[in-house]
Amino acid sequence: MRAAVLRAYREPLSLDSVPDPVCEADGVVLKTLACGICRSDWHGWVGEHPKVTPGDIPGHEYCGEVVEAGPLAKWRKGDRVIAPFILACGDCPECRSGQTTTCRAQRVPGFGDRGAYAEYVSVPHAHNLTRLPDSLSPALAAGLGCRVTTAFHALTGRAALQAGEWLAVHGTGGIGLSCLLIGKALGARVIVVDVVPEKLAHALSLGAEAAFDARDGDVAARIVDLTGGGAHVSVEALGIEATANNSLKCLRPLGRHVQVGLPVGHTAEMRIDMNTLYMRQLAAFGTRGMPAWRYPTLLSLIETGRIDVSPIVARTVALSQATEELRAFDGPTAPGVAVITDFAG
Repeated sequence: MRAAVLRAYREPLSLDSVPDPVCEADGVVLKTLACGICRSDWHGWVGEHPKVTPGDIPGHEYCGEVVEAGPLAKWRKGDRVIAPFILACGDCPECRSGQTTTCRAQRVPGFGDRGAYAEYVSVPHAHNLTRLPDSLSPALAAGLGCRVTTAFHALTGRAALQAGEWLAVHGTGGIGLSCLLIGKALGARVIVVDVVPEKLAHALSLGAEAAFDARDGDVAARIVDLTGGGAHVSVEALGIEATANNSLKCLRPLGRHVQVGLPVGHTAEMRIDMNTLYMRQLAAFGTRGMPAWRYPTLLSLIETGRIDVSPIVARTVALSQATEELRAFDGPTAPGVAVITDFAG
């Protein structure tokens, strides 16, 4: 099959012919219909993620059509499915309790397993897959990836965001944009923070009540002033020290900070304002992915129009353009995300 292979950090992905994937007993092999390009892929491409090494195939946000199914899998050839990026085993204590994102034996394509920047991808633990609704295009399904699903679980499964509450979103990439759209759908009043004027204007056009440039003064104080005491929930969607501290400082007493941005490599350790957390008696949540059993709920909200995630996908690209998209994460990016839909080009 044709795949984009990481041969060296920060070097162009190599478009190679590689062996077809092997179907595991409890898994399937998918013909990849679409695969999102994510900032997490960038962390691997630049050498900051410990599970990504030369020779790997990136790609963890994907949907596809079953071309082969193992004897223990419930899926059949021709089924079209969406995959969560965390493929949980289903048997460990964490999985049995429903907390599958903390599975002890989890598998993650693109981070330890071969990913979906390829014509075909092997998916172990296929019980994690969800049927792709006919109303959802493959590009949009892949765009849900770890962005929309992670944002949905962060706001509903972790922070328990309520209608009428103020939600601050620091960083308006794929995760931040998803938090804005989902927060609005849940009835929250959303403020976004970024350093790219185009992204701030885009967020306002999608219903944000305010959009602040983080370079213009004390953004946390401005949020506290606007909201009459601080946000109820604040999401850090970038994974760096400055935005993490602004997220904490913009909260009202008893507010909830949600760490969604991935702190890895040089950002893994931060100096955090613990006095703010202590004095305001804040709650801090870490979150990663969404349990597979929550997919039907999210897809139902999308299918019925309760949540409109169509603004997430800004462009579709060919596999040969993946390196260009990864390089773009080196600096401020345009609104929306890119999805690979052409695996021959």
